[in-house]
Amino acid sequence: MAPDIGRRLRRGATSGAVVAAAVAALAASQAPEAIQPTTDNSGGDRAVGAGDTAPSSGGGGSATGDSPYYTELPPLKTPNKPGKPGTSVNLPVIMGPAEAGIPASVLSAYKRAEQSIRSTDPGCNLPWQLLAGIGKVESGQARGGRVDANGTTTSPILGPALNGVGFANISDTDGGAYDGDKVHDRAVGPMQFIPSTWATWGQDANGDGKKDPNNIYDAAQAAGLYLCANDRNLALRADLDRAILSYNRSTEYLNTVLSWFEYYKRGTHQVPDGTGVLPVDRSDDRRPGGFPSPTAPFVPAPTSPSPTSPAPKPGTQNPKPPEPSKPGTTKPPTVPTKPPTTDPTPPTTPAGKVAALAVAANGKLTAPTDSDFAKTPRVAALDASGKPVSKVSVRFEIVGATDTRFAGGKTSVTATTTAAGIASSPALRAGEKTGAFTIRATVVGRTLDAADFAVTVTERQADTLVRVDGDPLSAATGTAFDQRVQVKATDKSALAPGVRVTAQIVTSKTAEEASTEGPTFKSTSSRTATFTTATDGTLTLKAGDLLAGDKEGMYYLKLTAPGGGTLFVELKVTEPATTPTPDPTETGTPEATPSPSTSPSPSTSPSSSSSSSATPKD
Repeated sequence: MAPDIGRRLRRGATSGAVVAAAVAALAASQAPEAIQPTTDNSGGDRAVGAGDTAPSSGGGGSATGDSPYYTELPPLKTPNKPGKPGTSVNLPVIMGPAEAGIPASVLSAYKRAEQSIRSTDPGCNLPWQLLAGIGKVESGQARGGRVDANGTTTSPILGPALNGVGFANISDTDGGAYDGDKVHDRAVGPMQFIPSTWATWGQDANGDGKKDPNNIYDAAQAAGLYLCANDRNLALRADLDRAILSYNRSTEYLNTVLSWFEYYKRGTHQVPDGTGVLPVDRSDDRRPGGFPSPTAPFVPAPTSPSPTSPAPKPGTQNPKPPEPSKPGTTKPPTVPTKPPTTDPTPPTTPAGKVAALAVAANGKLTAPTDSDFAKTPRVAALDASGKPVSKVSVRFEIVGATDTRFAGGKTSVTATTTAAGIASSPALRAGEKTGAFTIRATVVGRTLDAADFAVTVTERQADTLVRVDGDPLSAATGTAFDQRVQVKATDKSALAPGVRVTAQIVTSKTAEEASTEGPTFKSTSSRTATFTTATDGTLTLKAGDLLAGDKEGMYYLKLTAPGGGTLFVELKVTEPATTPTPDPTETGTPEATPSPSTSPSPSTSPSSSSSSSATPKD
């Protein structure tokens, strides 16, 4: 199958249909473990930073546990620059190809780490020369570049046991898995990570499925992320110093790394693996009196036999070097006045071999709000013959208005293609905002066509709403309903948490709009509100959450959910009960009681009446 794909790609110049066929065949042929995501920035997404603000891991929080390092400085520092008297800048001068040379695989690892981290954390401004400076003092650039084709050192690079005798005291944290020591930790690999720090920041940058501190690609990527932690901007001197000191808490270490950093910024070149210059002096190799051992002077090797230079005249201190105008003399390399602004990807790098980047799987992704996507974007990197290209850095970027994020809250991440040419993004989590957007995959450092993924975030749904308690709801005008309303939401018979339910007060089950009178929601002081079901799929309105209003009658609480779930709950509002006024006792009109000082009038006095009505006898 693969040879046939290759022939079609060569004839069709990687046309869309041919690429699709190649990708389909490639993706279908991979076992599940061969297409797992291999991210370059998982450590960078961690909440814990590094160095000066990181929790201590036994070595004071430094990456190396303050292990020993090489103390050699770049050759021949120059005094103040001509024409600038009084300045205190002493920059190293390139004296020959050997000291300025960095082994090919090591240099490639530094530049790849810079490129990857600048794509995911551009604000850090990580320069690869800083990684080179640290790599020089930690391991002599992986012992002069003694690494295999995958970038792994030919033998482990181990520091001394951190047993408290002249070093930090760090008990074993990895069971000897990385450093072979089950009693104490040791710094491991070309960037000299102690196991506890590697456990946090370790990376798989070469796409072989392992996070190996003895692999220069993995170690350089981890070192870059570590230096960029805590939102550092390495273009600022204060942040640069803090980053280096987080690696090893020593002022001498800081100055040594900065010397090599400036040295490499002035110019460097690639040398074959295994041929780099090895440093000699280490910080734990001290002569009596505390001074480091002397460093043998570096003498550049001429490219061809050279006549003996004339001796300087007596009394001169700074003889002028001979002009390299005659044939056969060695001409010092030209010191660049500034670093190149661009570093075009050479065709021999993995990225340079890619002819097409295509969607391998999951071109359309959907997830409900506030949940993890079941699948993630996956792309395939292919060369012009249709073969997969491994170790390619692929950037995944979220494009559009959305609060969906990759793991760690990132909007862009970088992954590395596996041996099968497949790169997958880290886990993707939907936010609270619904809608469609795009995830775009591109080859880092190239301008190839992007591979786009259509992503949609939908509302959580419930197809059924059922009231849990069925007590009738009634209240008098001007009061609140003292019964609760609890509803259970389900979707396809499963509990439906996180569903946004719309609640309305309506006058009938066919009403389209909320009522203009009657009960209201206490929380909104209106007749419309929105609620979200709890983790158990329930929605509860407590006693007092509904106010009866001032208009008697029959109303309904209408609840609707995305997915079709609907429920009506009757709300009866009555007039307040009146207390009857008791009738007075019918005992007749009471007579007025005469005042003791008042005599009865003749017309009302009984005796007077009787006397006047009687007839006298003869």
